Amino acid sequence: MATTSRRSLVRALRPTRNGRRVGAQVHGRARLGRRTKDLVKKLETSDIAVIDHRNLDRIAAEELAGCGVRAVINISPSSDGSYPNAGPLTLVRAGVPLVDVPDPGLMERLSDGDQVVIDGGRVLLDGELLAEGRLLEVDELASELDDQRRRIDRALHEFTENTMSHIREEAELLSGTIDFPETRTGFRDRHVLIVVRGTDHLKDLRALRAYIRDMRPVLIGVDGGADAIVKEGMRPDIVLGDMDSAREGTLRTAAELIVHAYPDGSAPGADRLRELGLDYTVVPAAGTSQDVAMLLASEKGASLIVSVGAHFNLVEFLDKQRGGMSSTFLTRLRIGETLVDAKGVSRLYNPGLSLSHFSLFLSAFAVLLVIVVLTTPALENLVDLLWLKIKVVLGL
Repeated sequence: MATTSRRSLVRALRPTRNGRRVGAQVHGRARLGRRTKDLVKKLETSDIAVIDHRNLDRIAAEELAGCGVRAVINISPSSDGSYPNAGPLTLVRAGVPLVDVPDPGLMERLSDGDQVVIDGGRVLLDGELLAEGRLLEVDELASELDDQRRRIDRALHEFTENTMSHIREEAELLSGTIDFPETRTGFRDRHVLIVVRGTDHLKDLRALRAYIRDMRPVLIGVDGGADAIVKEGMRPDIVLGDMDSAREGTLRTAAELIVHAYPDGSAPGADRLRELGLDYTVVPAAGTSQDVAMLLASEKGASLIVSVGAHFNLVEFLDKQRGGMSSTFLTRLRIGETLVDAKGVSRLYNPGLSLSHFSLFLSAFAVLLVIVVLTTPALENLVDLLWLKIKVVLGL
C-alpha cells in the first residue's frame, strides 16, 4: 500500500508538457506509415504514429502535432546532424513525445492498429518489450540544433557543389525546351498564385485573402498545396505535380490536372488519376514540380507570379531531402522580377475599402444617426422643423 502511494506521488510530481506528463507511459493505437505526408491524412488523437522519416522536417512535425497524436516513434534518426533541422524540436515543443528507435524491423513486428505502450524509450506490446530507443527531450534537441547551426558551413559547401554539378543536367529549364501542354485556363496578363506545401503555407494563404478576392489570380496547387486552397474554401484552377499527396476530393475539385513527369516521359502519378477516372495532361521536365508550375505560368504570359510555401533557403531544401537547388536557381533566373513571395505581397498589398464594407459603414452610420436623433429632444425638434420647411418649399 505504501509502495503504491509513493508511486502515485512520483507520477504526480513529474513535470508536464502541454498537460502531458514527461516520462509518463503513453498508451495508443499504432498507425504505421513510411511516408509521413500520407500517414497524417488518417491519424486520429488516439494514435501513436510509427514513421520511417530520416531528418523529420518542420512541415511534417507541424502536421503530426496538428493531428493531435499521442506520440511518435521514428525508426530512422529524427535528426542525423547533417544540417540544422528544427523538425524534432518543433514536435516535442508541441507536447508530442518523440522516440527514436533505430530498428528497421519494428514495422514488420507491429501491425496497424496494435495497442502499444511507450514507457520512456521503451516500446511495449501486450506487456512485452518490443523495442527500445531514445526519448528525445526539448533541452537536448535545442542544444543539438545550436551545434548544427554553428557547423552549417560544411552543409552549405556540399549543397553548393551539388547545385553546380546538376546545373548542366537541368539547363533546359533556362533554355526553354519544355513542351508545356495547352491549358483551358487563361494566363495572359493575369496574376498567378502558386501554392506549395511548405513552411507557413496555410498562414500565408490566409493573409492573401483580400488580394485573392480583388485580383482573382489563377490558383495553382502543387501536389499537397492544392489541399490548402480547398481548405480555405477556394477551387484550384490547376493541380500540378506527382499527384501523390493531394487528396482525392481536391483532385476532383480542380478544373485541370497536369502530371509532372520525368524527363524521359514516365509519369507514375498518372496511374492514380487513371484509377480515379480523371482527365489529365502530362509535362515531362527536370526539376521540381513547383519550378515547373512557375515556368508554366511564365510561359503562358502571367504578369505576376506569387508563390506561397515555396522553398528558398538552405534548411528548407535540406528538409525536403534535396542536396542542391539547381532547378530552383535556374527557374528564378529565367522568371526574374515576375516572381514574388507571398509574404511580400501580404505586406505591400492594400485592399482599400470594398463596396460591401462601404455599404456596411453607411448602414451603421444611418442607424447611429437615428438613435441620436430619437434620444435627443432638441435634435428631434430640429429635424421636424427641417422636414416642415422641405414640405413648404415643395408645396406638399
